Amino acid sequence: MERLPDRRADIRDFLATRRAKITPEQVGLPTSGRRRVPGLRREEVAVLAGVSTEWYTRLEKGHINGVSEDVLDAVAGALQLDDDERTYLFDLARAARPSSRTPRRRKAVDVPPRVQWLLDSMTLSAALVTNGRLDIVATNELARALFAPLLESETTDARGRPNFARYWFLDRGAPDFVADWDGALGATVALLRAEAGRYPHDKALRELIGELCTMSTEFRTRWAAHDVRIHHGGVKQFQHPDAGSIELVYQPLDLPISPREVHSLTIYTAEPGTPNEDRLKLLASWAATKSKEISPTGDRHS
Repeated sequence: MERLPDRRADIRDFLATRRAKITPEQVGLPTSGRRRVPGLRREEVAVLAGVSTEWYTRLEKGHINGVSEDVLDAVAGALQLDDDERTYLFDLARAARPSSRTPRRRKAVDVPPRVQWLLDSMTLSAALVTNGRLDIVATNELARALFAPLLESETTDARGRPNFARYWFLDRGAPDFVADWDGALGATVALLRAEAGRYPHDKALRELIGELCTMSTEFRTRWAAHDVRIHHGGVKQFQHPDAGSIELVYQPLDLPISPREVHSLTIYTAEPGTPNEDRLKLLASWAATKSKEISPTGDRHS
């Protein structure tokens, strides 16, 4: 039987890092006297949450089993957690509860043809499907052109599957592909941290995190910060080797393919009437031309 991960360290470190980010001024507490720790003291969080200092200290040491949702909600409010952080705290609490059942293994599933048809119908937007570990499992033609540096990277796994986290942290060319590389790193780690909270028994996810912690000091440092992100979207500027600088709006959508595996459909598009739209159309035209030069068997037409 596989040994299950101990969640106490995650709970302890998450609560401690959130507490350290809040100043007394933010919660209306007096600031007189010397403070040995950044942010709030444990007893101050306890007062704000309406619990005893002893109780909160025990909670911050990872003893979360049996804690009611009302109390967790009070602690989340005292620490001013945002929606994603609050969800992560409740996920940690859920994972810490004892269970008589062996956790079901998550199994990779193939993307159904209907999803690939959906992707292929989007000709002026780059669309791709990722799983919770940020593996890219399906793309349309424009996404293959836009993310060519990632898809062709040597950081793909043994099965040849590209992964955003491996690319951003292990490929030396990654900083040249996106303007806000630091932002890409932060979002990637925060998404994986949230996924680990939801699915602590995912062996493949733990192996990925272990690999990145071993091979990347940058990842290891950011992982220790316990930042969390579940919902994301916005604007990203790429430095594409063919299209040059191109700014795209992106939005992920939940894609319920299987109850055993989480998937997300992310669409990248350009603001209409802008030079970015022109560059995206050129990239789409280039991708379509390249695709026509190659037959379904992979042979070039004469």
